[in-house]
Order: sequence, then structure tokens, then C-alpha cells
Amino acid sequence: MNSLGIHKAPADTRVVVAMSGGVDSSVVAALLKEQGYDVVGVTLQLYDHGVALARKGACCAGQDIYDARMVAERLDFPHYVLDYESKFSDAVMQEFADSYLKGETPIPCVRCNQRVKFRDLLEQARDLGGDCLATGHYVRRVETPKGAELHRGSDPSRDQSYFLFATTQAQLDYLRFPLGDLPKTETRALAARFGLEVANKPDSQDICFVPNGNYVSVVERLRPGAAEPGEIVHVDGRVMGQHQGIVHYTIGQRRGIGVNEKSTNNEPLYVVRIDAATKRVIVGPKASLARDLITLREMNWLGRAGEAMEDVAVDVKLRSMSAAAPGRLSIGADGTAEIVLNDPQFGIAPGQAAVAYMGDRVLGGGWIAATAKLGQDIAAE
Repeated sequence: MNSLGIHKAPADTRVVVAMSGGVDSSVVAALLKEQGYDVVGVTLQLYDHGVALARKGACCAGQDIYDARMVAERLDFPHYVLDYESKFSDAVMQEFADSYLKGETPIPCVRCNQRVKFRDLLEQARDLGGDCLATGHYVRRVETPKGAELHRGSDPSRDQSYFLFATTQAQLDYLRFPLGDLPKTETRALAARFGLEVANKPDSQDICFVPNGNYVSVVERLRPGAAEPGEIVHVDGRVMGQHQGIVHYTIGQRRGIGVNEKSTNNEPLYVVRIDAATKRVIVGPKASLARDLITLREMNWLGRAGEAMEDVAVDVKLRSMSAAAPGRLSIGADGTAEIVLNDPQFGIAPGQAAVAYMGDRVLGGGWIAATAKLGQDIAAE
């Protein structure tokens, strides 16, 4: 068995590497090539070249395609560029815009992994004769007697498992993550050792197709005129002002609300809820953000057959950069799930993901559909 867990000699093992043009995937390709694998690089062109060339930190277009090609030429392995622009628009960007208009806070990176990279690209890798698809994600694939498991990356500051919660077991069986045990500093040191020009290239932005972080401009371009004004309302019912579109707001937002951002008792105001139907932004003190009951949709379960799926003790990540919170997970038969947190959390936003862990192992996750405080009515945004 080789280092990728495949019963072949490295030279007889074709590894298709998803190359974004960044340092991580470039090092993956270089490491595998050095180990004697039959490496094939594939880069996806996902959106307009002109937009990408105009900004640093983009991926999957323009300069990044060129950088991936240069790495492949330097290391002498085949490299293909696939035009997935229409697929990416249909599977990721359109939903991104619609999600904001529903009052949600989407995570397009997850949808990209789920619907483009780990679905369409994975099938392309098979068509290229690949024995596996390797990526530069900082997660670990742990082989056990019962099959492969998805685990957090060893470096907590780089762990990307939150963004891969929608990975299915069949996909995980085919995927490999060679950087899962490495810190980023070592990855860059390896890039320098291999003589890769991308060794000091900045990391890509989370939302690659949003110029300068201005997501509102992307939504307005995709849905012209869809952002309509409405009322800003306090949780006690008072109308406090007007807004120019719910797309400007996210749950838990404190600054830039557009009204006097202090309550009558001088407490800071936060965005508590967004009512897309009435175009209302509801604001209130931090205490009104507390939620300990979460309903999920499109639950992806990576547990084993026979493992408990009812009232399971888990740690739950509710945002990519937040610490996990302990709670209990119960999974329905209809693709839904419910999480009861041990302690209320603040600023849980519909459209984001809730990812369940048992230690370092990812049990699965789903999209936050609704939240509530136990004993109170559920807040379905």
C-alpha cells in the first residue's frame, strides 16, 4: 500500500490534483510528484478573468490559472484548465444572491466544494483515469477498519473542516488531503524548497468572486433592483428608521445598522432577525440574540451504520472562526436535524452551517434553517 492508502506502486497511481494556483495545491502537486506518483493537474476557471486579474487574493481565474500552469511546467506533469464558469454561476453564485435576498448569510465556499469541486471535478478526475483526487485543504482523512473518516486539520489555525461538512462518504473514499498534518509555515517552506514562484503568494479570499469584499455589489449585479428599502424595527416593536435593502445586514451585526446604535438604556444594538417577507430588519440588545435550539436542513451525515443518530453529544461549530460549543444532535429521516446547545450562543445566522464534531472527527453538518431560545417561539428566517 502506498502513502495514499492505495494498493499500487506510486508510479502506477494516477493522482489528479485540484490546482487553484495557490501555494497549498501547488505544494500538494510537488510533494506527490517527488514521491513518484503519476500527477495530473486540473484547474477550474470559475468566473470572469477580468474581475480576477484586477484583485489580489482571488482564485480560479486569471493570474491563478497562469500560476498553476507554471507549476505544472516546472515540475513536468500534464495540466488541464476546465471552463466551469456556467456551472459555477448556476450552482453557487445564483444561490448566493438569492440567499441574501431571503435574509440569510450564505457560505458559497461550501456550495463550491459540494456542487463543483467534489461533484463535477471529482467525476472529471475519474474520467482522466485518476485513482484519487487530491486537494490542498487543511483537513485529515483518517482510514479506519470501518472506512475513511473526515477529521480536523492538525493546525487549528488552518483547519478547513467546517467548509467540507457536505462531503459525502463516497466522495471521501476518493479524496486525499496531503496537507492535513502540516502547519501553513511548513507548506510555504516546502514551496520554497521546490522552487515554486507561488511560495510567498497571498492566501486566497474566502469568497473568491466578490471584488474587495463588497458582496452587496455582487448581489445587486446578479439581481438588479431586488434590494428594496424597508423598516428597521426594535424587538419591542418601535420603528427606529429605514434601510436600503436587507442585503446590507446579517444576524449579529453591530455596526453600520443605520439608526442610533444604542438602546434607551445605552446597550449596543445588534441585528437580531431579518424578515424578508416584510423587508424588516429587527434590532435589539445582545441578550435578544441568544439561541440554543437550531433546526438544520440538508443534513449530511458521515457517521457509520449503527452509530447513534438521536441525542448524540457533539461539539458544534456555528461559524468558521468560532470555537465549537457543546450540545446534543438528533437527525431526522427527512434530511433535517436538530441541535440543542448546552448554553445559548449569540449571532447564529440562517444560511450559515452548523458542523458537528466528536473530538477531531467530523460527524456531519447542515444548513441553519431556523433558531430559537428554548421556551420561546422558533425564529425561522
